[in-house]
Amino acid sequence: MKVVVIGASGNVGTAVLRALRAADDVTEVVGLARRVPRRVPPEPYDVASWTAVDVGGDNEAAIVATLAQACEGADAVIHLAWAMQPNHDRERLRRVNVLGARRMLAAARDAGVEHVVVASSIGAYSPGVDDALRPESWPVDGISSCDYSVDKAHVESILDAHEREFPAVTITRLRPALIFQRAAGSEIMRYFVGPAVPPSIFRGLLPVLPWPSGMRLQALHADDVAAAYLAAVRVRVGGAFNVAAHDVLRGEQIAELLAGGKKRDVPTALLRGAIAAGWHSRVVPINPGWIDMADQMVLMSTARAREVLGWSPRHSAFDTVAEVLGGMADGAGTASPPLRPRDRSLV
Repeated sequence: MKVVVIGASGNVGTAVLRALRAADDVTEVVGLARRVPRRVPPEPYDVASWTAVDVGGDNEAAIVATLAQACEGADAVIHLAWAMQPNHDRERLRRVNVLGARRMLAAARDAGVEHVVVASSIGAYSPGVDDALRPESWPVDGISSCDYSVDKAHVESILDAHEREFPAVTITRLRPALIFQRAAGSEIMRYFVGPAVPPSIFRGLLPVLPWPSGMRLQALHADDVAAAYLAAVRVRVGGAFNVAAHDVLRGEQIAELLAGGKKRDVPTALLRGAIAAGWHSRVVPINPGWIDMADQMVLMSTARAREVLGWSPRHSAFDTVAEVLGGMADGAGTASPPLRPRDRSLV
């Protein structure tokens, strides 16, 4: 199989390349990214031939042509390209995330690709504040105060329209939980935490963890979501698939990792206000919409992925978060431009 990965250099892309590199039935991999690895990249980036493209750039015709050329002869395209920063540049995010998806679909059509696998997200779902595990039929209208969620829901509507207009193209949507791995530690510090917070606190040094009352999270190891992408390419079934680890994390589990088990419930509005103040002053890199999404996030059932794709996670959410916290404390990364540590040796 020839597999094209758009957005191949990031957190998920790196894990997907690892999975494709180990797959005997994958004969050719093409990686596309705005910033590509150096000329002779190390594993896993060496599995791919690389093309630089900014899916949110200005010259639409040239971008679609570049994507289409890379997609020629592909058995499947995996679309992972997504921007979460610069968080203050809403139009830039929309161009990469929403317009980039439209351009990918146009290019895949031009190249005659019959199977597209698209990175959606738990964030595309409408709020679900109870503990019921929701199937893929739960509405994907997003959470209106979170730009990330709004864009994920918008892309879902684009995929719906494409399926109606071009039914011969199989579209598979993966809706993963929060995705982590050790190698993403440096990137997560830059994108979500910022330089004002010392990395050392992620070694469990907090005296107490302030935790928004009732907040709970699903998480997933990057290698597990990569296995789901590979399974989706192989099985070639359309529709949506939720993917998450089996365990659900609450304040008690996060406090065990960060504060020796000491937790104090705080009103979500208090944390949101603090994040808003930090974001407006450009001290905190994420806006308060991320707190809204975490607070209102649905819990997903992964039954369909298990039954149809034969997929099952190998890592628990607890172990995955422990791994990435260690990577954040150590400044871990890879040779890929998005994951490369800043002013540190690779860990």
